[in-house]
Amino acid sequence: MATIEQLYQTLSERRRPEDVAQMILALTADSLTTKERLLLEKAAKGSLAKNVSGYTSMLQEFAEAKGAGKQITKAIEIFKLDDNGKSDYNNQKDIADFINFVSPLIHKTVGENDFINDRLNKSQRKESGLDLSKRNYNKKWRLLTRIEKKLLKFIRERKKNEFQKIAKHALAHRIGFEDFSSDLNTACFIAYYNARCNLRSVFTNQSQARPFDEISDMLLKRCTGQESNFLDVFRKDKAVKPNTANWWAISHIYTSQLVLSNLTDEQKGTLLGLWTTVLQDIAELLDEVWRGSNINRETMVVRRGNDSTTWNNTAGAWNKARDNWMNLIYSLGLDYILEEICFGKVLRLMAADVVAWHFSTGGKLDPNTEVWNKIPLPWEVFQNKAQCNKELVVQYCEQAGIDPEKSGWIAPRVHGVAEFRPTPELVHGVAVANPFLATVLKRHKYYSGKNAKPLYPEKN
Repeated sequence: MATIEQLYQTLSERRRPEDVAQMILALTADSLTTKERLLLEKAAKGSLAKNVSGYTSMLQEFAEAKGAGKQITKAIEIFKLDDNGKSDYNNQKDIADFINFVSPLIHKTVGENDFINDRLNKSQRKESGLDLSKRNYNKKWRLLTRIEKKLLKFIRERKKNEFQKIAKHALAHRIGFEDFSSDLNTACFIAYYNARCNLRSVFTNQSQARPFDEISDMLLKRCTGQESNFLDVFRKDKAVKPNTANWWAISHIYTSQLVLSNLTDEQKGTLLGLWTTVLQDIAELLDEVWRGSNINRETMVVRRGNDSTTWNNTAGAWNKARDNWMNLIYSLGLDYILEEICFGKVLRLMAADVVAWHFSTGGKLDPNTEVWNKIPLPWEVFQNKAQCNKELVVQYCEQAGIDPEKSGWIAPRVHGVAEFRPTPELVHGVAVANPFLATVLKRHKYYSGKNAKPLYPEKN
C-alpha cells in the first residue's frame, strides 16, 4: 500500500509516470469517479508492479554531486584527527568548516594554493613552530589544496544538478513535505505532473511530448473541485467539492494563470523574486559555459569541444525559469516591465545527425534560431552590458516570420492537453522494446556516439 511519504519521495526521484499513477490509484481509490479511475488505470497498467520483468533500464534518480568524503577521510588519517562522525562531507558547509579547521594546523592560508609561492620553507616552518619534515609538510599541504579544489568542483556540480532539475520540473524538488501532504489532491497532481516533466527526450526530428497530459488535467481539476465525470454534472444531489488545494505548493511546478489566480499578490511577489534570482544564477553559468566553448550561434549545431550536456541542461533551466517569470509578471499585471526589459530564450545545441535528419525530411532551421542570433545574450542583459526589450524582440520575431506571443517570446506560453502515451524504454534517446535488451545495448555503448562494442549473439 502506497503512502503519502512514498509519493513525496518521488519528487526527488525520476520515477516513470506509470509507477506514480499506480501509487495514486492506491491512495485515492475510494474517492475516484469511474472516468478518473479509468484514466489512471490507463497509465497504471504499465507500472513496474504490473510488469512481468518488473524493472527498467533507465535510472530512477537524478545524478548527485559527490562531496569530499574520500579526501577528508584521508586527511583525518594523515593529520591524526578524531572523527566525531557528525559531519556530512556531502555538505558544502561541513567541507568548508573542515578546511578552515585543519589549514591553520600547518599554517596554511585558505585559498592560497600556489605550490611555489604559498608554501612555507624550512626556516618559516621552524619560526611557526612546525616540527614537520619537508616531505610530511608537502603531503599535508597538497592534500588540503586538493580538498579546496574538490569543494569548488562540488559547488559547481551541485549548481549544475540543481539547474538540471529546474529544467525538468521547475522547483518541485524544493516543495516541503508539510505543503505537499496538506491536501491529497494537491499531492497527487504534483507527483504525477513531476513524473511527466522528468521524462527523457526521445531521439526524433519532431517535437517532444508535452508533459501536461489528460491525466495531469484530470488531477488538476480534482484540485479545483470540478466534476471529472460527465454524468455527474446532471446529478441533482451532487455535493460541491471544496477547494482545499495547496496552490502555493502547486505553483512551484505549474504556474498557469488558473493556479496563480488562487495565490495572493504577496505569494506571487515572493515567487517572482525567487524566479528572478534563479534566472540570475543561471545566467552566470551560461556566461561561463559560453566563454569556455566555441558554440556556433548561427546554427546551434554542436561541434567538437562544446560542453553540450551542461549547455543544454542550463539552457533548459533558463527557459523554464523564464516561462515561470513571464507567467508571474502577467498575473501581477506587471507586463509593462517588458517595455524596459524582456529576456530572450536560450536555444539548445542540436546534434548534427538530428539536424541532417530534419533537413532530409523537408525541414529547415528553426526560425527561433534567427531571433536568438539577433537579440542580446541574456547574461549580457543581467550584467547591464546590453538592453533587450519587448519592441526589439517583436521586431526580430516578425523578421523571422513567427508570432512573438504564441511562440512565448513576449507572453506566457499556451499549451493544450496531450494524450497519455506509455513511457518508452530509452537508450540514449532511442526507444527499445525490452528493458533487458536496453540494458545490454547501453552496456555496449550503442547509440551513445562513442565506440560501440559489437554484439555477437552467436558467441553468447
